[in-house]
Amino acid sequence: MARAFLIVLDSAGCGGAPDAADFFNGDLPDTGANTLGHIIDRVGLNVPHMDALGLGAAIRLSTDIATPGLAAEPNARWGVAREISIGKDTPSGHWELAGLPVPFEWTYFPETVPAFPDKITAALCKAAGTDGILCNAHSNGIKVIDEFGEEHLKTGWPICYTSADSVLQIAAHEEVFGRERLMQMCADVAPLLHEMRVGRVIARPFIGTERADFERTQYRKDYAIKPPEPVLTNWVQAAGGKVHGVGKIGDIFSMSGIDTSVKGADVDLMSALNDLVESADAGDFVFANLVEFDTNYGHRRDVAGYGAALERFDVWLGQFLPRLRKGDLLILTADHGNDPSWVGTDHTREQVPVLVHGAGSGEIGICGFSDVAASIAEHLGIAERGAGRSFL
Repeated sequence: MARAFLIVLDSAGCGGAPDAADFFNGDLPDTGANTLGHIIDRVGLNVPHMDALGLGAAIRLSTDIATPGLAAEPNARWGVAREISIGKDTPSGHWELAGLPVPFEWTYFPETVPAFPDKITAALCKAAGTDGILCNAHSNGIKVIDEFGEEHLKTGWPICYTSADSVLQIAAHEEVFGRERLMQMCADVAPLLHEMRVGRVIARPFIGTERADFERTQYRKDYAIKPPEPVLTNWVQAAGGKVHGVGKIGDIFSMSGIDTSVKGADVDLMSALNDLVESADAGDFVFANLVEFDTNYGHRRDVAGYGAALERFDVWLGQFLPRLRKGDLLILTADHGNDPSWVGTDHTREQVPVLVHGAGSGEIGICGFSDVAASIAEHLGIAERGAGRSFL
């Protein structure tokens, strides 16, 4: 009667990546970044249910720091995962968690103005039906709307920008530009970007009438490269189980191996998980991403907000755990870091906690991201292991 649930707390890293010096926020390396550790240090963290699963122990193992307030003796299996893909982004983290380290280097855009080569700019203009685009530089989603939103309303030109990730993001007003028009524009240019090994084209619709009230909506959509080889979602389907994507999972895997998909704000996604814990069948895999830790707090460098969001999740987790059935496996982890106390606004190269409910107790130690996929496959009785080795 085995089922498996994998919940990715987007960007909840725990520091200590040995190659952090090779990754940068602006001119400074990520050495010393520690998303969870610095939240604890700055504002404290009251997450007793995650701590009981081994969160405090995992943070201490990762960076050998004190975790005041997180001192529980774990009653679950716990450890720390280390990524080998050359990136600190959503596709790299999720592909590797699903058993496939990224087998190539992503393409990144330079920190120049303009950031995009002429052929991409031309493709963007053609897809939008406009004579030009706005921004064409490195920026973040809040700043770029503040700076270019009013000009976008006047000209109708889409706001196109990038970041330290392998990504091209397009922001446009839901009503003035049109949400469906934005989605079609992203779909039209995505194949060109994917050929160049740019990981994602992201639609970023927003609303409002002026800078003071611009606000991004929940209708973000990622147009991502499809994994070049079968991953955990495909393995589950091939074995006869269904895969339920919660959050942006369907987008990340281009719906490869996904049977059902639900999107929305994190509070809605946690409600969807409550439904799936009742309705998912034996052999099914529920794969969830809770993105607001990253988008609402990590990128905005909001330490207190990040901590409060983790505490709200922990309250929900305390109600969710008793609803799991005998034979269920639940793994909580993350895909990268995004230290809200750090310089810049980009992701940080970190190790991530791995908290495992439903497989006894004990320390896993340091494992690989792909070991998560291998362990879920073993639990579901699937032969494939990908690049990983089961820690069960």
